[in-house]
Amino acid sequence: MTASTTRRTTAASSRIAAVGAIAVAGALLLTGCGDQTKSKDSGGASSAGTSKAPLFSKLPKAIQDKGVIKVGSDIAYAPVEFKDKDGKTAGIDPDLADAMGKQLGVKFQFENGTFDTLVTGLRAKRYDMAMSAMTDTKDRQNGVDSETKKKVGEGADFVDYFTAGVSIYTAKGKDQGIKTWDDLCGKKIVVQRGTVSEDLAKKQSEKCGDKGKISIEAFDTDQQAQTRLRSGGADAGSSDFPVAAYAVKTSGGGKDFQIVGEQVEAAPYGIAVAKDNTQLRDALKEALDAIIKSGDYDKVIAKWGVEAGAVKEAKINGGV
Repeated sequence: MTASTTRRTTAASSRIAAVGAIAVAGALLLTGCGDQTKSKDSGGASSAGTSKAPLFSKLPKAIQDKGVIKVGSDIAYAPVEFKDKDGKTAGIDPDLADAMGKQLGVKFQFENGTFDTLVTGLRAKRYDMAMSAMTDTKDRQNGVDSETKKKVGEGADFVDYFTAGVSIYTAKGKDQGIKTWDDLCGKKIVVQRGTVSEDLAKKQSEKCGDKGKISIEAFDTDQQAQTRLRSGGADAGSSDFPVAAYAVKTSGGGKDFQIVGEQVEAAPYGIAVAKDNTQLRDALKEALDAIIKSGDYDKVIAKWGVEAGAVKEAKINGGV
């Protein structure tokens, strides 16, 4: 993203720096495929129900009593969230949740689900929050489908905690002249379903005219899209920059993919919370501000080599 960063968007969401800014991630564990069952680990969260924690009293009573915040997440989006070689939830989001858990005195329990079901999971009270490289947008805040612009739900509130953009990547050495979204006209792209990448591909396809529409193949997970491109089933793929850069660095030992062009659609990642759960929303914001102030936030961001996407303060509903 050339100065733009996005995450997975609405029906779902998309995931600022040059590729070098995330190269550190190459030394990290390769992403493991996440299934669609509940994660049995907490993602590194702190021990539950600690009334001595500085922000414990800010939480809703029901969460204080449980000592657990249930987190909906598509745990197949390295380096943001993924399963490590031992099957444990790892990545930027779980590490940030762990730091926030120490401030709140509760455990963050990550539960795996497909990305485009996370917001409905909030509505159904299956999760207390969703944290999954999810782009905060006005459409998502208002419960509006980004493609049809029709109201599809009550929406959600977001606590913004990171910034990222969308990138295009191709098989290594086979960019076919692709540098921008315009260059995708007449070609085939693979994306994760319900993401900003899918939205951008659809919008660009409508602009292609005589060049021919973009053939779009959408998958439940980004890893499935990568597999399709790796096998020669498409000309390009697209995902949030941190994820694309991690795939370029790690897939096939760095021999499978390359990023082409620059990032676009810079936007904040947000923790999604149900509209009627303002107490939890505000407690999460306080916890995030606390770890930013303490330096724990910067430690997590530096660990994963994504300093360019760091924020200086938490914001509520800062997306546009």
